[in-house]
Amino acid sequence: MRVVLAEDLFLLRDGLVRMLEAFDFEIAAAVETGPELTRALAELQPDVAVVDVRLPPSHTDEGLQCALEARRARPGLPVLVLSQHVEQLYARELLADGVGGIGYLLKDRVFDAEQFIDAVHRVAAGGTVMDPQVIQQLLSRRQADDRPLGRLTPREQEVLELMAQGRSNAAIAGQLVVTERAIAKHTSNIFAKLSLDVSDDDNRRVLAVLAYLDQGR
Repeated sequence: MRVVLAEDLFLLRDGLVRMLEAFDFEIAAAVETGPELTRALAELQPDVAVVDVRLPPSHTDEGLQCALEARRARPGLPVLVLSQHVEQLYARELLADGVGGIGYLLKDRVFDAEQFIDAVHRVAAGGTVMDPQVIQQLLSRRQADDRPLGRLTPREQEVLELMAQGRSNAAIAGQLVVTERAIAKHTSNIFAKLSLDVSDDDNRRVLAVLAYLDQGR
């Protein structure tokens, strides 16, 4: 699996390269600036991009902007964002096309190699992986009762938050110590209450998460 990595700090970039190579990833490019990232994503067509938010020359949101531009040019390009900060607007925008293949992890909450590598694999396969703290910040604003999410029960909101973290029904059932059948019922209720028509379940999960995030705007 070919990876384009963007990180401006040399030691962290070198460490990520070594870790990925140890797990049999091929590093197509390891860059440190926004313009380099844009060129690498356009020219090398990687299987997945691992991107820091704040890259030179602006040191603001350069990495996220490059990732969004690349996904507009190549819809569905898998992108795993690594950051010390939660950029709420761009996190929502990354999710907005409903295609999947998106991850957003906070650097200081990645505790071991297996966790990180699993996230890269899940994103590359088209899944959605979100750090719980990212979700909490995106959902921090109160939802009004007359909005669609006001119709969800507390348990359904809990299930939706775990869905936003990229967890399967089986994983959610294990987390909440209930049966997978119960989670399937909850997800069906969530889709119905959010007026999501029957379609591919993966797409409906992403749309449900977007509806949840949109309430914080």
